[in-house]
Amino acid sequence: MKLRKMTSAGMMDCKKALEEAQGDFEKAVGIIREKGKLVAAKRADRETSEGAVKARIDGHKAILVCLGCETDFVSRNSDFQDLANAIADVAIANCPADLEGLKACKMADGYTVAEAVEAQTGKTGEKHVLAYYGIIEAPFVCQYIHTINGKLGALVGFNKSVPEDIAKGIAMQVASMSPVSISAEDCPKEVLDNEMQVAIQKTKDEMVKKAVDAALTKAGINPAHVDSEAHIESNTAKGWLTPEQADKAREIIKTVGEQKAANLPEQMIQNIANGRVQKFLKENTLEEQDYQMSDEKISVKAAIAAADKEAKVVAFKRFSLND
Repeated sequence: MKLRKMTSAGMMDCKKALEEAQGDFEKAVGIIREKGKLVAAKRADRETSEGAVKARIDGHKAILVCLGCETDFVSRNSDFQDLANAIADVAIANCPADLEGLKACKMADGYTVAEAVEAQTGKTGEKHVLAYYGIIEAPFVCQYIHTINGKLGALVGFNKSVPEDIAKGIAMQVASMSPVSISAEDCPKEVLDNEMQVAIQKTKDEMVKKAVDAALTKAGINPAHVDSEAHIESNTAKGWLTPEQADKAREIIKTVGEQKAANLPEQMIQNIANGRVQKFLKENTLEEQDYQMSDEKISVKAAIAAADKEAKVVAFKRFSLND
């Protein structure tokens, strides 16, 4: 029982470790830790899609952590939840800068957080992982943990105190709508660059397809019957296309497609792509998103301003095991 309290390992594991260590508690603790490492190594490639997200607030600081595991059965176990809560307590007490810093923090029993997670793996035989750690600091902070499954959570920091309903509402907005940034101005450059590339390519593809479809229709061929090589072969076999039509369709797709791709209106493409990026920003930056907690169509920015004209979000963190 003493060793079990020290390590949280199962009774039989403690008994075997003490027998192997010939009653030496220090050696027995080491044996249990090594067993945890061995089990963790064996299950390193397993997926951890279950677990628990926890949040803590202390004054102007707040942390969000996630302890992951393989099955819902383990995640609902009290030992697992106790460990997740203990890690969250250690995180808010120490406020390490990053995940690696949290792993190195000491637990109450002398284990580091990383060792405690490893030990839990050894105890259950199921992979455990510290899946996420985030920290924010702001004049006013709030948190939201999705209570149904406990696998989704968010922190939001404001520049000043705001009413409880709007604070909770914005935290729920972050959790449910997963914004990429607070506003368009602070959207990461790599996200914008990627969205622009996608928008440009999509616009080009649509222009080429429109030209090809028009040429196919003019030739008396239904574009929907020849939109892929597999469809051409299938529809020819069904008798919906003659072999001559199939060959004609292939020729039109190749020649018209190449001609149109070589003569696309660059400025028009850029204008359309810019519009698509602006639509992306409206849908994916927090301030511009439609506020989900209102019956009226109102942006998050406007909803906050309605509660307090001087208030604004200055930071947020979000994590979900299901993303």
